[in-house]
Amino acid sequence: MGKGFFNVPIAVNEPVKSYAPGSEEREAVAKAYKELFNTHTEVPLYINGKDVKTGNTKKMSPPHDHQHIVGEYHLADRTHVEKAIATALEARKSWSQMPWEQRAGIFLRAAELIAGPYRAKINAATMIAQSKTVHQAEIDAACELIDFLRFNVQFMTDIYHEQPESTSDAWNRIEYRPLEGFTYAVTPFNFTAIAGNLPSCMALMGNVVVWKPSDSQIFSAKIIMDVFKEAGVPEGVINVVFGDPVMITETVLSSPDFSGLHFTGSTFIFKELWKQIGNNIHKYKTYPRIVGETGGKDFIIAHNSANSKQVATAISRGAFEFQGQKCSAASRAYIPKSLWPDVKKYVIEDVSSFKQGSPEDMSNFVTAVIHEGSFDKLAKYIDQAKNDDAAEIICGGNYDKSKGYFIEPTVIVTNDPKYTTMCTELFGPVMTIYVYDDADFSKTLKLVDSTSEYALTGAVFSTDRYAAAEATKTLENCAGNFYINDKPTGAVVGQQPFGGARASGTNDKAGSAQNLLRWVSPRMIKETFVSPTDYRYPFLG
Repeated sequence: MGKGFFNVPIAVNEPVKSYAPGSEEREAVAKAYKELFNTHTEVPLYINGKDVKTGNTKKMSPPHDHQHIVGEYHLADRTHVEKAIATALEARKSWSQMPWEQRAGIFLRAAELIAGPYRAKINAATMIAQSKTVHQAEIDAACELIDFLRFNVQFMTDIYHEQPESTSDAWNRIEYRPLEGFTYAVTPFNFTAIAGNLPSCMALMGNVVVWKPSDSQIFSAKIIMDVFKEAGVPEGVINVVFGDPVMITETVLSSPDFSGLHFTGSTFIFKELWKQIGNNIHKYKTYPRIVGETGGKDFIIAHNSANSKQVATAISRGAFEFQGQKCSAASRAYIPKSLWPDVKKYVIEDVSSFKQGSPEDMSNFVTAVIHEGSFDKLAKYIDQAKNDDAAEIICGGNYDKSKGYFIEPTVIVTNDPKYTTMCTELFGPVMTIYVYDDADFSKTLKLVDSTSEYALTGAVFSTDRYAAAEATKTLENCAGNFYINDKPTGAVVGQQPFGGARASGTNDKAGSAQNLLRWVSPRMIKETFVSPTDYRYPFLG
């Protein structure tokens, strides 16, 4: 810095626009949707600040209209990945020395570009690429990504302010260096905000990045890179490659300069990456940082004191918004017998009232799942439930992929608390409910804790504070984000830092300073003002 102790703008959460009929934002996003949907978009690799077209391409289609082609993206080969790594390492020489306030200015500008001129476009791209309703796109691609960019700058300054004590004899100070080498960001399809945050938060702290977005999110990832370019991210700081994930990852992880993995995706893939890093550990110049947020089998448990309508609404929203494709989506629920008749009635009423179709029709509450593989997996589990004596489908259960990958929001009731859909992460609009005896609340809490390998999110509904306290204690280790009288989705940056443990990840809490601390390597500097000139201590006499 050198020329002042600068205060950054106080971070505030971006207000969520309503997109009510007749609103300006609704008209703007509808116009942007039509333009993007009817324009052929070409997405090149982005290496060293240059668009790279390889000629080897794949088509991009909306999940809700899979025969319609909105564009294509170019695929990298090994030489492109190697070039991205070399470029990043070269860029690091300047970027790692960039004054922090200059880095902050870039990403604060990116936040305001998304809040303003890019808002309709990034929301529309997310609606097309990931089949999100306009509300789900707004809270993700616009608001959450804006929040990440703003709050990360504030968190960075909070970290830099954390300094050791000094004395009149010596000045102690810590500088928070970026990691030595380059970092690797692997991002999922389901949140445009996560796709933007993983590479940008590492870059903010002075690191350089090779970024591989999900194949199913490339259409909206392009808008993120357009924003970063316009905001002034220098050449080589964030390089973007698409293609064979095995080849890209092997190339990245075999480099001795690899210094960190920032990952969101499946538990199995994350464990495989961790194993690869371990197998390569003797190659690396430094111990790589490994941060991952993976799967979830997220729960709602209701106490018999709970409000039935509130429980039903939590199920309807928590399980079915964005077709249940949130890591935090509720997919198993435990309801006491005394509440079940009312909860069942309200849930069936809600689900029966859902409209399903293209997100362009803003009266639709749910749309399509992400791709055919997801569709086929979900259809298999639904068919199994139709045939199993331990399961009953009380609403939904139909599916159709003739035009888009549409799975009806489906509610299964089981008499087996370890039934397969109570345990297996499906990542789709399928909720399974187990009805328990009211007197077995404590026993059921232990069942919730032991049923799943995951520990991401969960919720308890209770107006009895003793019951809520008991649930909070018993379920201490099975949810990194725990909700009392609310659905287990919708974490807000700066308010509910997000992440889970067990098979759900390293719990490094995106949306907090804890996450940014993983991307720095502190250096302690002690400056002594008057150095000793005699080795002898007083005890020597």
